[in-house]
Amino acid sequence: MKNSKLLQLKVDHLYHIALDTEQHDLQTMFGDVKFVCFGGQVSRMERFTSFVIQELGLQPGTGDTPTNYAAGTDRYALYKAGPVLAVSHGIGIPSLSVVFNEILKLVHYAKCTDVTFFRIGTCGGVGLEPGTVVLTEKAVDGAFQPFLSTTILGKKVQRPAYVEKPLLEELLSCSENTDDFKTVTGTTMCTDDFYEGQARLDGAFCDYDEDDKMKFLNNVKAKGVCNIEMESLGFLAMCNHAGVPGAVACVTLLDRLKGDFVSTDFSLLKSWQHRAQKLVLRFIKRRITQQNRHKNG
Repeated sequence: MKNSKLLQLKVDHLYHIALDTEQHDLQTMFGDVKFVCFGGQVSRMERFTSFVIQELGLQPGTGDTPTNYAAGTDRYALYKAGPVLAVSHGIGIPSLSVVFNEILKLVHYAKCTDVTFFRIGTCGGVGLEPGTVVLTEKAVDGAFQPFLSTTILGKKVQRPAYVEKPLLEELLSCSENTDDFKTVTGTTMCTDDFYEGQARLDGAFCDYDEDDKMKFLNNVKAKGVCNIEMESLGFLAMCNHAGVPGAVACVTLLDRLKGDFVSTDFSLLKSWQHRAQKLVLRFIKRRITQQNRHKNG
């Protein structure tokens, strides 16, 4: 852990996920975790957990839905399926940052080893067919800067946001020729908000016109940006700062060069959301197979 001051705490309360180091045996509960998957919505991560249970051939728990270990709070949700943690992070970097900190501490207190983090989500594509999965090479902010700029003790601190090449290549290799969708790699733009920050015309505020919007989006494309969302910059910057391997896989719901609105049928959107999850789960299954061979070998 980067913060040695944690050693001075008698009890660490992971307040926003309703766990602590005194009342909960975190090593027994979570010590076998090897993969942590973050996503925005509670319901999406619950469905993802059920998908993991099914694909890994795990025994489902009691009840109709996976156990939410953060049920003591209504801020986030935390599910577990074998070696996989599934965490909801809400919208935007500030919301992600809070739960990321506490999950990182959870993994530390549980004495997990060789853990890989993923953000699995949705985004707007830039010149890509809707339904395409984008694997982030690096993230930039709304001004094309490839680092998270945050303020600590009144001073600006910059932390780079990129994916290590071997991890990116391993994840990309999990795509298959038989997939009914494309998987690409590229730069992800991470903005501070959904409306003005992403050049939409339908927010409560809009001090630019269609021509301004298209000039900006064409510039975004010209600079190699493939997609736009709101978390990758913070996620990758925190992964890099913590020394934890991390990757981002998002499916595009629309092409921003052709419009601002998601007009696709809802059932089709749900099936598209499954695509990035499917790719990451292939990675997880492959890694588990490799780890089992190593144990038995």
